[in-house]
Amino acid sequence: MAELAWVAAALPFFSFLIQVFITGPTRRRGDWVGIIATAASFILSIGVLLETTAGVRTGSSFLWATMGDRTFRFGYHVDALTGVMLVVVALVSLMVHLFSLGYMEGDVRYGRYYTILSLFTFSMLGLLLADNFLQLFVFWELVGLCSFLLIGHWYEEKANSNAAMKAFLTTRVGDIGMAIGIFLLYSATGTLQFEEVWHSVSAGLLTPATITAVSLLLFAGAVGKSAQFPLHVWLPDAMAGPTPVSALIHAATMVAAGVYLVARSFPLFSASPTAMYWVAAIGGFTAFFAATIALVQEDIKKVLAYSTISQLGYMFLGLGSGSLVAGTFHLMTQAFFKSLLFLASGSVIHALHTQNLHEMGGLYRRMRWTAWTWIIGSLAMAGVPPLSGFWSKDEVLLAAYHSGRPLLFWLGLITALLTAFYITRATWLAFFGRPRDEEKFRHAHEGDWRFKLPLGVLAIMAAFSGFVGSSWFGHPFTHWMETTLPSGFHLVELEPAGIVQLLALAAAVLGILLGWLVYGAGVVSRSALIRAAGPVYTLLKRKYYLDELYGWLFVRTTVALSWVVSVFDRYIVDGIVNLIAWFSTQLSFATGDFDRSVIDGAVNGVGAAFSAGSQVLRRAQTGYVGAYLLVLLGAMAAGLLVLAFIVD
Repeated sequence: MAELAWVAAALPFFSFLIQVFITGPTRRRGDWVGIIATAASFILSIGVLLETTAGVRTGSSFLWATMGDRTFRFGYHVDALTGVMLVVVALVSLMVHLFSLGYMEGDVRYGRYYTILSLFTFSMLGLLLADNFLQLFVFWELVGLCSFLLIGHWYEEKANSNAAMKAFLTTRVGDIGMAIGIFLLYSATGTLQFEEVWHSVSAGLLTPATITAVSLLLFAGAVGKSAQFPLHVWLPDAMAGPTPVSALIHAATMVAAGVYLVARSFPLFSASPTAMYWVAAIGGFTAFFAATIALVQEDIKKVLAYSTISQLGYMFLGLGSGSLVAGTFHLMTQAFFKSLLFLASGSVIHALHTQNLHEMGGLYRRMRWTAWTWIIGSLAMAGVPPLSGFWSKDEVLLAAYHSGRPLLFWLGLITALLTAFYITRATWLAFFGRPRDEEKFRHAHEGDWRFKLPLGVLAIMAAFSGFVGSSWFGHPFTHWMETTLPSGFHLVELEPAGIVQLLALAAAVLGILLGWLVYGAGVVSRSALIRAAGPVYTLLKRKYYLDELYGWLFVRTTVALSWVVSVFDRYIVDGIVNLIAWFSTQLSFATGDFDRSVIDGAVNGVGAAFSAGSQVLRRAQTGYVGAYLLVLLGAMAAGLLVLAFIVD
């Protein structure tokens, strides 16, 4: 099955082609073409996972392009990391396809939506299977294109098209750095094949400075794609797209690509302590930074958006702390519980037609299935045992604890507390307490099987997927990741630290308790809490004014520069051109006058002289022979007289 892994990506691609070329009424039924293809990819991915976790590693490639003596190859590489991610992406994509049957029903571009979903699934699976950096970059950009198209699905509204453009341009900033890193890597090694690059690193063929530079440049791409500070600003605005898109792109797949890039390049990153430090530092800071903003969001999807940014920071914290297991394990569990939360929020939005938490409340009584699946996802994210997030979050904190960077460990621990608090806040505001909008509450209803089935499947995965990395079963996930590393590389075994697990559990419990005290029991007044926070609340509400800062630094600066260039073009460049044109016009007038008056005058004068002379001479032409003889005799007489005068 591992040797057929490329078929998992090919199936959604064929689905995309079929939907593109289907015309007429049948095009709207292209949804089932995508669902069947994605389901087949998922089944195949399970087979790949079973083989790769047993130690199978395989791959193949063929010649793609030749430039002189340089060749570029196109192929696939399959190991345990690939197998895990194939299952995650295929399963979440399948659930999103099913959920969208109900959520997008009646949409004016229903067929287009499913077509792009198939293209996106193909792009992400192709990225996972790539066996070299160039091929990975091709699919990386294709994923970005699909994200742009899906975020701006309802492009009639200016805010949606602006959000799509913001996502596209912001991620391109990081991608420029990534492209430069790939160029630098190729110039240093002469290859972009993963296995050959790892060999160059282990053989000492790259200088430490080159390894650090390449790693940081590649990480720039990961920062953009995985929405890390300071390129995180696109992801909250991307919530303008359909909610199933948020579950697919912004929970489990596209944003996970940056983490996957660092995990796949772990032999390269781990050879540079400087690069590892910056991966951990940016990840740890982003995790805390985004969690603080999530505390005050009123839009249920934006709570989850900032939560996604925070959890992605957790993954980078784990990877940068030297633990491939911690980063990738949390990547897997977060994909399940965060996509579950997004789809559950979609169920709420579909029922109430609002995303504002302050217009919800009491929905547990009307939407039990959605409420319970949301609660499972929330508890998993908060890190409550034995749900999946408990195991993976502890791995990240344990890695940070052993990394020798206590500040990052405490940032991660505080983030765990904040996470439990803000997800409890969102849970209580949406599903418990009294309804804050009676009209919406009366019309709230649970969706049909198209909503319930994806929520149920993802709830099961959010609850139990963490067991593959738990100590109860001997840490199988650790053994899987061990098989992904090339020979000569080994995972660092983290010593269990009971204090870490105790503190992590205490942070989760304390966060949930505080959330209940404020939003459930009402022991602490929310309005009093806001007044006490004062400027801090305003700072969080305005998202640290980063959008305004970027607006001034980049948008307004670009507009101002455009105005200056426009003025320069209009008055300087155009002025010079117009002056040259005026001078040329005046010169043409002067040369025209000179031509008419002098050149033409001289020519006309000569012509007039000849004309006058001809008028005189024509009178001598009488036509009488006698007259001509008389003139001849006269001329001869005159000639003789002159001759005689000369002789004398």
